[in-house]
Amino acid sequence: MTHPDRLRIVAVSGSLHRPSSTTALVAALAEAVARREAAEIAVIELAEVGPSLAGALDRAELPERAERAIRAIESADLLIAGSPVYRASFTGLFKHLFDFVDQRALTDVPVLLAATGGSHRHALTIEHQLRPLFAFFQALTLPVGVYAASEDFAHGRVRCPAVLDRIEAAADRALPYLGRVPAPVRPAVF
Repeated sequence: MTHPDRLRIVAVSGSLHRPSSTTALVAALAEAVARREAAEIAVIELAEVGPSLAGALDRAELPERAERAIRAIESADLLIAGSPVYRASFTGLFKHLFDFVDQRALTDVPVLLAATGGSHRHALTIEHQLRPLFAFFQALTLPVGVYAASEDFAHGRVRCPAVLDRIEAAADRALPYLGRVPAPVRPAVF
């Protein structure tokens, strides 16, 4: 049940596997924000939704499960978007999911970016891949993105103190952007 006085946090994990360190990271970010602001959290895992995206070229072709995920993304008060790094970018299915999102739905929506990878050499994926994707939507990408490498996890949870500190910093820095009423969108400016 949705509560109108609670922040709707939608965390999207672009991982194609379960369990997933990416899912653990986006969930940890959502929980950090929810400790500061009354919120409802929905976690969308591509490992679950991805198969229902396969073969769909138009939103009208999507099964209900995928359509529900997209509607959740489009109605988020805060979107947390994370993907494992795959061939120097986000996963293709992650991009395919966002190809179905209405191009105006995320205008001025705060988006907290996250990524995971095998080593810290891939940390700039947040800046060079994820930020430009959400710039297309005219979303408000938040200042602190969170990257974590495989070594930063243990038993399916973030365990690295530096990454845990960054999660807290990202949540703190997100607060001023939450609950703002966006300006009306004028289609002529797209």
